[in-house]
Amino acid sequence: MVPGSHPPPVAVRNASGRSPFMLICEHASNWLPPEYAGLGLAAPDLARHIAWDIGALQAARQVSTLLDATLIEAGASRLLIDLNRPTSSATSIPELSEATVIPGNLKLDPAERQRRIATWFDPFQSVVARILDERQLTQRPTAIVAIHSFTPVFLGKPREMQAGVLYRQSQRFGAALVEALGGAVAAIAHNQPYQIDDESDYTVPVHGEARGLDAVLVEIRQDLIAAPVSAAQWANRLAAALQACNRTA
Repeated sequence: MVPGSHPPPVAVRNASGRSPFMLICEHASNWLPPEYAGLGLAAPDLARHIAWDIGALQAARQVSTLLDATLIEAGASRLLIDLNRPTSSATSIPELSEATVIPGNLKLDPAERQRRIATWFDPFQSVVARILDERQLTQRPTAIVAIHSFTPVFLGKPREMQAGVLYRQSQRFGAALVEALGGAVAAIAHNQPYQIDDESDYTVPVHGEARGLDAVLVEIRQDLIAAPVSAAQWANRLAAALQACNRTA
């Protein structure tokens, strides 16, 4: 990216990938347009989980390479607008994230809200929809895997699990992926650290379930993928688990 330029709202990596798995990383970046002045937050806050999913993009890119899978990446911080939330959700443009107030999102003008939807949310979702349309038109087998990370401690409560697979209608695929990653013995959880619902989630309900496609969200504890080496190790593990699921589908 040229210094001073804005990244696009969405980037597609390995568009011609042959894998049946399509990867999505909605919280890939903590970048904010300079005109937003960090939404009133200091740099240390923008480096935290509230601004992005630490390690998720590194892991997703490695999985994309290992599986020859298409990956769709977000270009800006979820604090600007969350790409995995319906725009009607109270957390679409959060005023509070964990216990941190987001000053630049308080009492947002409706015109600014619409501007963020048109500039960042709609282009991302349009690209995802277009690629899925193309795959379905050519009858390519497709399963959606969104890759996220979660904090080891949330509002003072430790989270012991290493990873979770979130699913709703895709019960067979979701359960198989949990087991392929090692199951309960390896601290891999079903539908944790939260559960998918229509009010708080977008990718799985809209891009997956509404199309009749298998769709899951993989959450990896961020301290396990924050460093490039550990992110690569987890990517290898996830890629192998997905391959195992594909063989037994």
